[in-house]
Amino acid sequence: MNQKKSEILNWPGGRLDFSHGCLVMGILNVTPDSFSDGGDFLDIEKAVQRGIEMQEQGAAIIDIGAESTRPGSKTVSANEQIQRAIPVIKKLAAKIKIPISIDSKDYEVTKAAIEAGASIINDITALNDERTIKLASEKKLPVILMHIKGTPETMQKEAHYYDVVQEVLQYLLERAAIAEKAGIEKEKIIIDPGIGFGKNIDHNILILKNLKVFVESGCKVLLGTSRKKFIGTLTGKENPKDRIFGTAATVALAAFAGVSIVRVHDVAEMVDVVRVANALSR
Repeated sequence: MNQKKSEILNWPGGRLDFSHGCLVMGILNVTPDSFSDGGDFLDIEKAVQRGIEMQEQGAAIIDIGAESTRPGSKTVSANEQIQRAIPVIKKLAAKIKIPISIDSKDYEVTKAAIEAGASIINDITALNDERTIKLASEKKLPVILMHIKGTPETMQKEAHYYDVVQEVLQYLLERAAIAEKAGIEKEKIIIDPGIGFGKNIDHNILILKNLKVFVESGCKVLLGTSRKKFIGTLTGKENPKDRIFGTAATVALAAFAGVSIVRVHDVAEMVDVVRVANALSR
């Protein structure tokens, strides 16, 4: 399974070039309650301007989410997510050249986002809804499959593993095999170990120390550590927005390990980190 991954990924509505190494995905949460930037981009115009700014700062993808998945968060209805996200996606898709991904576990939201101009599916349940798998297959779109144990509301109570690295990897490879069997091309399947999603600080550190295991699986890997609680625990920084340098350490580690995409809030800073790490690691 450890074959060479393609450096150029093309699909209807998008293109990613991995030939220089790791790419940066910018986070754009149009939510009132995300752990780090909740409420910052609820205004449609403000959100669109932030998306344009992230492209200018060097982001390769803009990831739009309309439902907080922080630990303990409650489910938001598909209708409410659509009202938050779709106007932003429609306006932003007309103004930027880089692809937009939709960060949602809900088929209805994902479908509406694709129709509005998004072209990557980022699903914390690793395509648990068969309708979403079918949609991705029919539209020939890239998918990001994330590992989570439980739900955002319960996940931190379910953080128990015998071997976190192997259990997370095995789950992701099983979900990738299901996606591939449903017609999603292997090169379009990206796996995400789900840092902080049903994992404690020790689990997160073990995964980060073993990123090569995921990279060598044959799938492209996405890593999302940006501003997360374990970084605050390690640095003593309580405010998520003060965790830029802690995040930078994990982003550099990811680039050196061969991770394909890092998902971050602080795009300008992390683009610099990735560019230097890519140059040093290749």
